[in-house]
Parts: sequence; C-alpha cells; structure tokens
Amino acid sequence: MKTREVELSFLYLFFDFILLNILIVCLAYISPVISLRDFREMSIYLVQGNLSLVFTYFIFTNNNLYKQENYKKRIYRITKRTMVFMLISCLIAFMLLPQHYSAAFIFEYAIAFYLVELLFYWFLYRFLKYERRKGIRVRHALIVGINETAFSLRNIIDSNLLLGYQFIGYVDDQLNYQPDRIGHLDELQSLIKEFDINMVFVTMSMFSTNNRLMEYLKICNDLGVRLRIVPIIVEWNQLRIRKGMTKNLVMINPQEIPMDNLGSRLAKRIFDLAFSSFVILFFFTWLFPIIYCLVRLTSRGPAFFIQKRTGINNETFNCIKFRSMKVNNDSDTRQACLKDDRITWIGRIMRKTNIDELPQFINVFIGQMSVVGPRPHMLKHTADYTDLIKFYLIRHYVKPGVTGWAQVNGYRGITDEVWKMEKRVQYDMEYIEGWNLWWDVKIIFMTLTDRSIYYNAG
Repeated sequence: MKTREVELSFLYLFFDFILLNILIVCLAYISPVISLRDFREMSIYLVQGNLSLVFTYFIFTNNNLYKQENYKKRIYRITKRTMVFMLISCLIAFMLLPQHYSAAFIFEYAIAFYLVELLFYWFLYRFLKYERRKGIRVRHALIVGINETAFSLRNIIDSNLLLGYQFIGYVDDQLNYQPDRIGHLDELQSLIKEFDINMVFVTMSMFSTNNRLMEYLKICNDLGVRLRIVPIIVEWNQLRIRKGMTKNLVMINPQEIPMDNLGSRLAKRIFDLAFSSFVILFFFTWLFPIIYCLVRLTSRGPAFFIQKRTGINNETFNCIKFRSMKVNNDSDTRQACLKDDRITWIGRIMRKTNIDELPQFINVFIGQMSVVGPRPHMLKHTADYTDLIKFYLIRHYVKPGVTGWAQVNGYRGITDEVWKMEKRVQYDMEYIEGWNLWWDVKIIFMTLTDRSIYYNAG
C-alpha cells in the first residue's frame, strides 16, 4: 500500500499543479495589473505559486491521505490546506519576490484556487462514485478476517475512491452475523473466481497458531491475484519487511516485484510512450498505407486482425495486428503453424519479419501494453494453461509486451507442447522479478538484431 499512498500523493499534487497554473494564467489574462505577455513577471508568479504548493504538500498532505470520511469533511481539510498554502505563499513572496510584486494578485489566485479545488474535487468525487457503481475501472477487493482492523481497512477503501478498489465483502469462519460476509475461509479460491477479485487483503495476527497465510498466498499466485497482509499487531513495524503505513495500519506486500514501485512504473511508461511515439511517427506514416493496401488486395477481409487477449491484472483487451491469415473461424482457438494453409503469401512475409505486430504499438501508446513484457496470449491459452502450469497467471502482474525476454531466448511461435509454454512462463517470471529499464533496452536490441527467420504465433 506504500506504493499506492505515494501514488495518491503525486496524483493529488498533479491535479493541483494543473489547476493552479491554469488559474494563474487565466487571472493574469484579465488582470489590470499583471501582463500575461511579460514572460519575466509571469514566470516569477508561476515559480512562487508552484513552490508554495510543493511546500504545502510536504507539510500538510502526508497526514491527510487515507482519511475515513465523506466529501463534506474533505471540505474542511481542503480549507485548512488552502490556509497553509496562503501562509507559505506570503512567506515566499516576502522573501523571494521583488518589491513591486502584487500582493492582491497572489491573494486573488489563492482564493480562486481554493474555490476551483472544491468544485473540481466535488466533480471528481461524483465521477468516481458513478464509475464505482457501474464497475468501470475498479479492482474488486475482499478482506480476509472480520475484526477492527478489517473494518478500518474497509472504511479506507470506501472513502478513497482514487485507490480504485471496490470492496466486495469479508471472508471469515466466524459464525456471528455480519451482513457483508460473503463466505468461509475454505471457499477463498472459489470466491475469488466468482466475484472476479483482483486484490485480497488478509487481516490477521502474525502470532496466531492458526496461520494459513502460505495457503492464501498460493491460492492468489495460482489465480494471478495480488495479496496484501494487514497485521493486527502494529509492532510488526520493526520487522525488515517492505511495508506501507496507512495511519494505524501496516500493509505488507509478500509478492513484491519491481513494477510495484511507482517510480519504476513511471519510468517504464515514459519509455513506452517515447518508443511507441517514435514508431508511430516514423514508421506508421509510410509503412502502414503500404501494408494496408497489400493485405486488402491479396485476400478478402479487413486489414487489421483484432483479437481479445489477456492483459495486466487478467483484464481482457483488444490486441491489434495486421491480418496475416485468411478470415477463418479458428483464429481464437487454433495457433498458426509452419505450413498453415490459412496464412496468405503477404502474411508469411509479415510473420517472418514481425511486421504484423507493428500495430501493437498503438496498444502500447494507449497504455494496454508495454514495449517489453510477457507476450499476451489468446483467451483460450489463458484458460487452458492456467490449470496446466503452476503460477501461470503471475505473468499478468505486469503489462504484456510487443517483445519479451522469453521471445529473445527462442521461446516464441507455436506452443504445441506444454513444456514450450512452461519455458515461456519461466523466462517471463524471471523478467517480472528482476525488471529494470536497462533490461528492456537490452531485449529491444536483441529483438532488432535477431536475424533468425521464424513464424510468430504470439
């Protein structure tokens, strides 16, 4: 949860940065004393305002995440934060700004910032409530255990909509009535499947003699579901375990991978955006029309083949490729093989050179895929291999990639035997557990310099 706490802090700060800078510019446009065309003067006020906002967040925001309250109480916190912002703003103006600065302008944008913040967060709150009701962009969460810690955690989930979790229910052996209890501990695996759970929070005493943590962890890893431990004993703080503080709660991540870190995810996303933008600008503009025409002229059907595949957090997305086969009814169940009569002559050229995969950079650009990651498999493969290969679904803890560590090590194409998919999963897990940005660069370099001729079926 530490990652999510930092992520929330940056998200709130990002929203406020956007609001503040837009307000300063808009007010300067209509102000009789400030000239928007005077770059030096405008830069002074922008630096002063943004610096004040950063200091405000350092002083105030760390104590205001994960509040168990409704929006009306948040108005009180926003008001307090604005007062802190105005005080810091005045101090910075007094110490750093030249003598001719306009105190009235600073006061105006501070008041406007406060009013717009209230309005913006009200709309955001209502929008997120609507999305949660409709089940849009939410991750289903259940809590193992019924105790005060579990109740507190449930309040945090319900009150902080930006976390993106939707509380489904409690799982516990207690016999006393609890309206939100959805099942027994022995039913955890079936409940995760039934309610499409994405996150399991386990609240428990770490010194209990009936500790089933390893059993829960195995179930979650088998199903590709993330798990967090919330110890009831706060003294667990002292252990050398990666954890995040949530007021009086401690969150422990026993499945931690590099991509759980906000900085790592941000670096990878920036890299993906830069790389996919480069490919789209410098290759799509001239290569796409050529391939589009060749595909349409050589066989009947659309130029693009769009197939539902399994992505991050086991979510389904539409993977885009150039169509390399004749239109057929077996594309979602049958892999392509070396002498597959469904493949067109232009399709064979595209599959040998991987040109058919180029449209997936659109998936990368919009955030459904990454340049490097485990290859996304068709839904039938996900269903078949989940039961055949241990921890197969762990590969969905990260975004799927256009290329991957398994592919550059030779495990690509048709998986007509289980051991081939097992090797893919082995390399995928190695990549997930040890990821770093330079490894992505290495894999891309290996992909581009690989001269081998092969038929891809990924």
